[in-house]
Amino acid sequence: MRYLLALDQGTTSSRAIVFDERGRVAALAQREFAQHFPHPGWVEHDAAEIWATQLAVARECVQKLPSALSGRAQAAPEIVAIGITNQRETTVLWDRATGQPVAPAIVWQDRRTTARCEQLRRAGKAAAIQRKTGLVLDAYFSATKLEWLLDNVPGARARAEAGDLAFGTIDSWLIYQLTGGRTHATDPSNAARTMLMNIHTLAWDEELLRLFSIPRAVLPQIVPSSGLLGETDSDLLGTPLPIAGVAGDQQAATFGQACFAPGMAKNTYGTGCFMLMNTGGRAVRSRNRLLTTVGWQGPAGADGRRTAYCLEGSVFMAGATVQWLRDGLQIIQSAPEVEALAASVPDTGDVFLVPAFAGLGAPDWDGRARGTLVGLTRGSTRAHIARAALEAIALQSADMFGAMSRDAGLALTELRVDGGASRNDLLMQLQADLLGVPVVRPQVTETTALGAAYLAGLATGVWSGGAEIAAQWAVERRFEPTLTESARRARIARWREAVERARGWAKT
Repeated sequence: MRYLLALDQGTTSSRAIVFDERGRVAALAQREFAQHFPHPGWVEHDAAEIWATQLAVARECVQKLPSALSGRAQAAPEIVAIGITNQRETTVLWDRATGQPVAPAIVWQDRRTTARCEQLRRAGKAAAIQRKTGLVLDAYFSATKLEWLLDNVPGARARAEAGDLAFGTIDSWLIYQLTGGRTHATDPSNAARTMLMNIHTLAWDEELLRLFSIPRAVLPQIVPSSGLLGETDSDLLGTPLPIAGVAGDQQAATFGQACFAPGMAKNTYGTGCFMLMNTGGRAVRSRNRLLTTVGWQGPAGADGRRTAYCLEGSVFMAGATVQWLRDGLQIIQSAPEVEALAASVPDTGDVFLVPAFAGLGAPDWDGRARGTLVGLTRGSTRAHIARAALEAIALQSADMFGAMSRDAGLALTELRVDGGASRNDLLMQLQADLLGVPVVRPQVTETTALGAAYLAGLATGVWSGGAEIAAQWAVERRFEPTLTESARRARIARWREAVERARGWAKT
């Protein structure tokens, strides 16, 4: 039996999972790390803490592996390769010589560059940016974050132009650390989220670099998502291991869900909520404010294409909304409690929570929207708020699903789901009701990490291609819609009224 080590670096925790060649979990470890909010709308991470936690869980997984094999006496299990998947857009700037960050990482949720994006929009740059990158001009992406770091960290711009500093999203940061600084690379799925790569040429775009004043010397090399790209230092995990797969978390989850054919779609319920639909080798330009992005590049697609594109919709606050119920309002003690609390009432009592704590993503794209709780009466309880929080996750996804169907010209017939919150049966039933199509949960819900493992395994011969991977995908539960079409439409219309009350609230 051969094994793949997947490093799954998320927004609130670092995880490592070992998969066997049948796609089953053999070992898992996870550690949370600190979230920093130095100013309203700012979100930061300590990149050194991210690396420390990721290395710790990788080591823990490797140590756990022998005991995960049913106690059978055998030779030490073979880890064939490492696959990496990561929170996207989060921006790290570090010293090439020391490998140390020169400033806190700016997280994808951070809104500090909203005004800069508005300035560029007024200057008429949004359309050209979307044509080249497939992205809506927004502070969500890395370009304005990197520009801000170069302009606000003392001496950073001069050092970057001299080649002394390195920029990367979290995948590049981990690869650099794992290889002892020998490899500074990213893949097209992550590079597509920087707003600096042309998704049609899969190369850094000179016009965009000039627009954002980014020196080329600071950028990583763009390499395929599936392929050998470096080797770990031997002292990190006991032996050198090839790094053979890398993809942004949502693209990796799409791959792990075996959404290889055009028209197949998945939704991941993590800190945020991300819906992707495979559009094959064609970069479909959205007419409904969705994103066009690279899915992956490598010997991967079921249709034989080397590069797969996706349409994507992003909800900024999904699992993070439940965290807010726990840590902010303190109406639950742990995240799993939300399901029972929400199920204790038959409906929300016309209470709506719009969790625009970091603005609104697709299809609204309002960086100045803020969290709003409407419809409260003296009869409203914490149970109604908890149910409204779950409905908000499902309603935001329903908004995306509708926009995606219109863009693709397809009536999607089901939605494959994964991520931590996909284990919440009430949320999945609400999602089916509000979409009007079945929601399908696979037996393995760790599809983000599994996608990274599949990409690494394809590059190292563990799997022969997409067909073999697709054959491993299996249904655990299917949630059928129960709402009438008229009731579904009425609920969504009421939700849109609540969204309008949240928009444009922040003035700075």
